[in-house]
Amino acid sequence: MIAIIDYDAGNIKSVEKALMALEEQVVVTRDPKEILDADGVILPGVGAFGDAMERLESYGLVEAIAQVAERRIPLLGICLGLQLMFESSEESPGVKGLGLLPGQILRIPDEGGLKVPHIGWNNLKYPNGGRLFRNLPEDSYVYFVHSYYLRAQEPEIVTATTEYGVPIHASVEKDNIFACQFHPEKSSGVGRKILQNFIAVVKGTQE
Repeated sequence: MIAIIDYDAGNIKSVEKALMALEEQVVVTRDPKEILDADGVILPGVGAFGDAMERLESYGLVEAIAQVAERRIPLLGICLGLQLMFESSEESPGVKGLGLLPGQILRIPDEGGLKVPHIGWNNLKYPNGGRLFRNLPEDSYVYFVHSYYLRAQEPEIVTATTEYGVPIHASVEKDNIFACQFHPEKSSGVGRKILQNFIAVVKGTQE
């Protein structure tokens, strides 16, 4: 069973549909017990960093997510879900993130004629081996929708990068924690494989 954390985040339904298409058992919940009883957990999200942290706090989910990390339950953050895992964001000065991983979320610069938000397909490079990208070739394309990007403090946790005016840390992995700035649920066959790889980690069929 994979729990999708429901905190009025926006892209929950598309993530649920993608997992159901893979014949995976899914529960959409904001009940901490259900989340902690799951074999794997997904933190989705679109929207503003500060608003999202406020909702997580109000639903009592911050502590539940911290316990997911402590118990080494596989945890996947998607888009805003990735950003929330880090310490802070330029989008919401003074608001603390979940702090599961060290790093900052920065605004994509309005330079060089690039449109912000960044919406569209970009290719990935793999600076470090990541379990989400097993059997996927470098330069696979995935779908992004974002105005802010990750600069992780630990280069060794960065498993995928892309370029959009600046180098973007597009995916990270550390112990049981995984995160993608892009949307695997909207990334066609590549995204399907990424979700299958996460499911394999959850089920213990991929170490």
